[in-house]
Amino acid sequence: MSNNIIRDKSYKFALRIVKMYKYIVEEKKEYVLAKQLLRSGTSIGANVEEACAGQSKKDFISKLSIAQKESFETKYWLRLLKDSGIVEQRFVDSMLEDCEELIKIITKILVTTKANVK
Repeated sequence: MSNNIIRDKSYKFALRIVKMYKYIVEEKKEYVLAKQLLRSGTSIGANVEEACAGQSKKDFISKLSIAQKESFETKYWLRLLKDSGIVEQRFVDSMLEDCEELIKIITKILVTTKANVK
């Protein structure tokens, strides 16, 4: 992996999301909510990667803003899976913490980048 913290963290988070998806589908037999979680949770890292390869600051901001929105959506699905009792709280809490951390990092990067755009 690179020395890019957000790239590394979003990739590791996506790996955890994939593992949680497999668990939910195989053990809990829940497919619809699991698929929603998989899509939004892996999309964070994909959009971070696209942002890092952006052709301009505007492109960077656009892709990173999508990653931020996907982070909020992922947080929603994690909370829903926990509060509905589909996934045990002990499995979801650390994922929620990681998701919150991604939101904070992405938000900080966006605020800083937007302040430096002319």
